[in-house]
Amino acid sequence: MNRPPHVHGLPHPPLALVGHGPTKPPEPGPPDTGPPEDRTGQGTTGRSAGQDESAGRPAPTEAVLHAELRERTADLQRLKAEYDNYRKRVHRDRLAVGEIAVVNVLSRLLPVLDALAEATERGEVTGGFAHIDEALRTELGTLGLQPFGAVGDPFDPLIHEAITYTPTDRLEQTTCTEVLRLGYRVGDQLLRPAQVAVAGEPPAGSVTTDP
Repeated sequence: MNRPPHVHGLPHPPLALVGHGPTKPPEPGPPDTGPPEDRTGQGTTGRSAGQDESAGRPAPTEAVLHAELRERTADLQRLKAEYDNYRKRVHRDRLAVGEIAVVNVLSRLLPVLDALAEATERGEVTGGFAHIDEALRTELGTLGLQPFGAVGDPFDPLIHEAITYTPTDRLEQTTCTEVLRLGYRVGDQLLRPAQVAVAGEPPAGSVTTDP
């Protein structure tokens, strides 16, 4: 197209037409080999991976079920045995704690019983005091306090404390001839031994003359 001679300047560049120019072809991508997804985004099967794995696992046989049952039964038996042992141990500990507390209290009362026994020998415990002495000994007996030590008992070094020893040929074994102080125990626990005078066979080679 001719430009009029009175127009100065460079001519305008031609306008580019949008959408009509050459376009770059899309780059080829990796082939799509996966299954098409459904609307939930989980594939056409609609099952999770865990369901797929469990579906392919064979059902447990009767022998396997019996083995699992025996194993669970054994676990329950072990648990029950442990609980029974724990309960017995707690019961024993409670009894031991209670017995220790009783022993501590009764040990403190032994001097009181010795004073009452000495006063009784002198004839000073009479009337109402005699009833108090009897009631006290009865109540202590209900707590398990047991006195021991009597004339004629065979001497036992585990529960007797020999203060004097008199050799004699009249006795076949060592015997308590006098009780100087009573011994006390609670059950199988010794609170204190009995102080006694004993007599028995003389040592070998010695000569004794009984009055």
